[in-house]
Amino acid sequence: MSKKVAVIMGSDSDFPVVKSALTELKKYGVEFECRVMSAHRTPAEACEFASKARENGFGAIICAAGMAAHLAGVVAGHTTLPVIGIPMKSKALEGVDALLATVMMPPGVPVATVGIDGAKNAAVLAVQMLAISDEELAAKLAAEKKAMADGVIAKDKALQEQIAAL
Repeated sequence: MSKKVAVIMGSDSDFPVVKSALTELKKYGVEFECRVMSAHRTPAEACEFASKARENGFGAIICAAGMAAHLAGVVAGHTTLPVIGIPMKSKALEGVDALLATVMMPPGVPVATVGIDGAKNAAVLAVQMLAISDEELAAKLAAEKKAMADGVIAKDKALQEQIAAL
């Protein structure tokens, strides 16, 4: 049985961005659970979820949070699973605050961090992590990479045709 991915967001206002991670996980056929938990408002629940994630069948955890963005760090402190942080864009500092809070973890408590609002990349990274021990997922990833490359090659060919017609 393949592992699941937990997707946790600090606020339901993060869902419009986080939804692209869920869409990407579905594309690869990866089961997920999506929850709202706060490092500051529901710390006990976040810690309990993280500490039981492995035994509950999860293989990776994605955490989306803005501003102080402590969620991924709190979760990482309570699990041995890989944690991927999505720093969320905010009005005050455009997400730079969340980016720095997510990426600047102390030694021994790593959080893989994608770009600001980078939910799709967080999902792809989680799938890549699961694919280390899942050949079916690895094949799906390889096919997607080939499709992306083919798309770029086709765009270049079309560009070269436009340039030749000048």
